[in-house]
Amino acid sequence: MRRSRAALRAPGKVNFGLRILGRRPDGHHLLDSLFLPIDLADQVTLALRDDGGVSLRLSGDCGGVPGDARNLARRAAEGFLAASGRAHGVAIELEKRLPSPGGLGGGSSDAGAVLRGLAALLPGALGAERLAALALGLGADVPFFLDPRPARVGGIGDAIEPWPGVPSFALLLAHPGLPLATAAVYAAYDAGVDSLTPARPGPSIRPLLALRDLRSLVVNDLEPAATRLCPAVAELRREIEAAGALAVSLSGSGPTMFGVFPSVPAAREAERRFPRRAGLRTWVVETAASAAGAQPIAGA
Repeated sequence: MRRSRAALRAPGKVNFGLRILGRRPDGHHLLDSLFLPIDLADQVTLALRDDGGVSLRLSGDCGGVPGDARNLARRAAEGFLAASGRAHGVAIELEKRLPSPGGLGGGSSDAGAVLRGLAALLPGALGAERLAALALGLGADVPFFLDPRPARVGGIGDAIEPWPGVPSFALLLAHPGLPLATAAVYAAYDAGVDSLTPARPGPSIRPLLALRDLRSLVVNDLEPAATRLCPAVAELRREIEAAGALAVSLSGSGPTMFGVFPSVPAAREAERRFPRRAGLRTWVVETAASAAGAQPIAGA
């Protein structure tokens, strides 16, 4: 009997290094980044319908998340059904736990979860290549969330190389409670001196595994632009560094900052002592390890 309902986790991600390597004539930026899923996740529930429509119900931390046709999860469902030619509809229930906007890929992960779920509920409706093309058309981060695991992501988000040997990292995330639009950050990057700086090589996992040179490797080329638009980003950096992080960086286009700690207890202690103020939100999370026997760095 064919399933008609699916429940999926839509994990966030952090960027361990995000380098801008160039810009295509169509305006898309060429990136090089190590994407690591985290255990803070939205929850997506899909239920097939017979009427051909798509509905969306939001709950949880959904401030700033559109519930109309702009929502990426809804657009993903509409795109999948249109491309497959199936007469089905789908009801989407989306419980938000990831901040929006946050730089953690929340909307993209929701869209990826919807595509994964519909592919499972309607097997054979779309081939892998068409599914990947549909994901890329929704956004640069969406293809990664079709199979979220540690991966080096390049191009405009379409070059995804699962990365072996990545351990789990304990992170303290901090969001200033202020909006920061991705398009605005990239525009500020293009307008500023950042775009004139020669690109450095992308992230290397070998020093990360040995916990060497984390401060120089976990670098996000968008952070100066994000800081110009949202000075609270710089304040969060100073506070996370003062809390004893091994390295600190902006995730994605922000405004979430993260600090790398040697263990979850150390990250929780840093969170406990973190300065509190209106709007600030913090989380202690762990990143996903590569599947092939990687061990967490706690106690290393």
